[in-house]
Amino acid sequence: MRSLKHAVRCLAVARHLKSILYANQPFSAFFSTTNSIMASNGTTTENGTHSEGTTLSALPKSWHFTASLPPDAAFPTPADSHKADRDDLGPRQVKNAIFTWVRPEKQQDPELLAVSPAAMRDLGLALSEADTEEFREVAAGNKIIGWDEETLSGPGYPWAQCYGGFQFGQWAGQLGDGRAISLFEGTNPSTGVRYEVQLKGAGMTPYSRFADGKAVLRSSIREFVVSESLHALGIPSTRALAISLLPHSRVRRETMEPGAIVVRMAQSWLRFGNFDILRARGDRKLVRQLATYIGEEVFGGWDKLPGRLADPEGSPGDEPPRGIPKETIQGPPGAEENRFHRLYREIIRRNALTVAKWQIYGFMNGVLNTDNTSIFGLSIDFGPFAFMDNFDPNYTPNHDDFALRYSYRNQATIIWWNLVRLGEALGELIGAGPDVDSESFVTNGLNFDDDAASKPIEERAHKLITQAGEEFKAVFMAEFKRLFTARLGLKTYKESDFDSLFDSLLNTMEALELDYNLFFRRLSTLKTADLQTEEARQKAAEVFFSQVEGVPGPGTNEKKARKRVGEWLDKWRVRIEEDWSEGQADSEERVAAMKKVNPSFIPRGWILDEVIRRVEKEGERDVLKRVLHMATHPFEDAWTGKEFEDGPTGRGVYQGDEAEEERWTGDVPQQKKAMQCSCSS
Repeated sequence: MRSLKHAVRCLAVARHLKSILYANQPFSAFFSTTNSIMASNGTTTENGTHSEGTTLSALPKSWHFTASLPPDAAFPTPADSHKADRDDLGPRQVKNAIFTWVRPEKQQDPELLAVSPAAMRDLGLALSEADTEEFREVAAGNKIIGWDEETLSGPGYPWAQCYGGFQFGQWAGQLGDGRAISLFEGTNPSTGVRYEVQLKGAGMTPYSRFADGKAVLRSSIREFVVSESLHALGIPSTRALAISLLPHSRVRRETMEPGAIVVRMAQSWLRFGNFDILRARGDRKLVRQLATYIGEEVFGGWDKLPGRLADPEGSPGDEPPRGIPKETIQGPPGAEENRFHRLYREIIRRNALTVAKWQIYGFMNGVLNTDNTSIFGLSIDFGPFAFMDNFDPNYTPNHDDFALRYSYRNQATIIWWNLVRLGEALGELIGAGPDVDSESFVTNGLNFDDDAASKPIEERAHKLITQAGEEFKAVFMAEFKRLFTARLGLKTYKESDFDSLFDSLLNTMEALELDYNLFFRRLSTLKTADLQTEEARQKAAEVFFSQVEGVPGPGTNEKKARKRVGEWLDKWRVRIEEDWSEGQADSEERVAAMKKVNPSFIPRGWILDEVIRRVEKEGERDVLKRVLHMATHPFEDAWTGKEFEDGPTGRGVYQGDEAEEERWTGDVPQQKKAMQCSCSS
């Protein structure tokens, strides 16, 4: 909403939630869990078998986004854009539009470095398509699918989105797809899931501002690997289909670097910033049009959205009903919930689940601005990201984030801050309640000069957004408890677990500077039968310490460290034996269950830096395929010599580098821990 009063109230909601989340609580209170973290890495048909996939030309394609929303008036048709010199397209301010038609730049001698077998399969493409000339040309932006360059016609044409955003808490104005160009929407024939396929690094658009529209190989490799890694961990994410090196492209960042293009795909690339720019410009008509498109196209219909909770204030974590018809209004006078509020709540719930999963796996987005926050609830736009090494809730992967705004412990609060900005943009529609479709409201909107008319709308919006904040917190916390429980090998959660197991473990990790993800994986291998005495527990504690550095925590010694870890192991042992009845505490089933949720491999910063160096400086290629294979199969004990359905070359026994695998899954070298990087990453 445009009302300053409402904006202040919404900020108060953000502060209120932050105080609830953080007041008098240990930092560990902000993590969560998932129902199931086993992600599918393939396309599965109805009978449970894997499909080999189709060709790129046969893949069903559409352009719903551009057919449903208004284009840049300066180039109203694809032909207008195609006939124009690319330099005439921008950069510039674009108003009254959601996107601009713009084609990728032509590239000379592109080299396809790698494809993701998992992403190829999820899109519905056969892995063999990566060997075709058509795929390579499309992946580099040299061929436009759905467009005839001779007749200047076709069913579709590439485009770049217009959006704005709050960066580090400050309004940054128009941003947009400065180096991303979407090609088409591809629908997997077996699953029916539709993905918008785009190129990152394909050249300048009207939204490039003072930049060049290019991407460097360094950042492209990082995004290519982490996108697929997050998906394999069960964390909602945009995907990376392929990566190409541009041998004739030199890009200036901190230094001159080689250019690259990543083929990305997502069920939606819309982000909070799409609404931010419309709100800033007072374009209420487009706010409604875009929100309607999201409800009907992105989420598959208004009836798919969450209905009103039975007790939204008392039990905000309950599972909401769905199947609510579009025009239905729910709730008492003064708190009536219309379809736009249900839309807002769907976005809230999705983002609460995603940030909870980030926290549980120690992942951080170092530039969690509103333009980098997904409407669909995906991990999106990877700059200075990182997975946690030693547990430190104040760690941020962004070396420019001096205030620690995007540190690990602040991720959930910042997501809510961003959601309040979205609430401001949708506030008029939310606050209209039962009158949202009245002719006078649709035509004229909120009359800010009429206090009698505007006050009920403002109060309703404030109440519902505040209420949604409680839902965000409840969904987030419930997700934490489920997955943390699973990571500890427990089948059930008890309220006492939060303090006695969760909180005490994280405090111990922080005090002793223990590796966050290695701890859980190594815990998976312990047997309660070997933890029956204090001496045995203190002996077992050494598995969690660095084999090179010993106990790195300040102000402690090995004896104290062993004692502290041993005391926690005793509490864990008791709960495991209680939870797994009839002597099953040390069963293969329990060990396997833990290993399915505790990865042995994650793409840490130091590993990605090594891969980048070896690809860029030393001309290696297979190392990129190997790290991707490990990232997309993160729960294995070993990779080399094992048969995989979706290895780098398809089905078969994978032949990797055993020494490399052992090094990448072992203790992190001291000088390479907690690495940071810049936004150009």
